[in-house]
Amino acid sequence: MSQRQQRTKMINPLKVLREATGRIIFVKLKDGSEYVGKLEVTDSTMNLVLDNCIELKPGTHEPRVKYGRALIRGSHVVYVSVDYEIVAGEQLPL
Repeated sequence: MSQRQQRTKMINPLKVLREATGRIIFVKLKDGSEYVGKLEVTDSTMNLVLDNCIELKPGTHEPRVKYGRALIRGSHVVYVSVDYEIVAGEQLPL
């Protein structure tokens, strides 16, 4: 492979999400709500099952509601951060 081909190699986002199983992730929904939890299961439509799921106050790391286990429909997801544990560090509300 040339250098140019290596730089343009596409990464499958569903594969990245599947590899994040068991990790703490951050999810932002179309309605603006934000959730943090341990990713238990995902599927090809990006439905997510989070354990120890917490809804955050938007734009903060402060818990708003603790749900325990929650199902988030993939059609409602704007984006997912699979590096949330690293980014949030000690500020995790879990």
